[in-house]
Amino acid sequence: MLTHDELIAKALKRPGVKRELDRLEREEFAVLDVLLRARREAGLSQAEVAARMGTHAPAVTRIERGLASGKHSPSIATIQRYLAACGKRLVIDAAPA
Repeated sequence: MLTHDELIAKALKRPGVKRELDRLEREEFAVLDVLLRARREAGLSQAEVAARMGTHAPAVTRIERGLASGKHSPSIATIQRYLAACGKRLVIDAAPA
């Protein structure tokens, strides 16, 4: 029986799996860049964004850290609330693959 780490290593040897993982990581980092840029442009700290979202600073830290680590993807509703706290709105578009 394979361990979790062995299973991941085996899966990442398959080109399609590695390619998809790389794509997902790029997209999550792009979301993080948008959120951090919005917060910076608004001149807000994590605590100020949290207060405007009606939550606590650790929640905003988890959103940003989760995206940075690739271990958590916030919901669209959470992204919308975060951006609204920064005076922005979410606009979704599609691009060719």
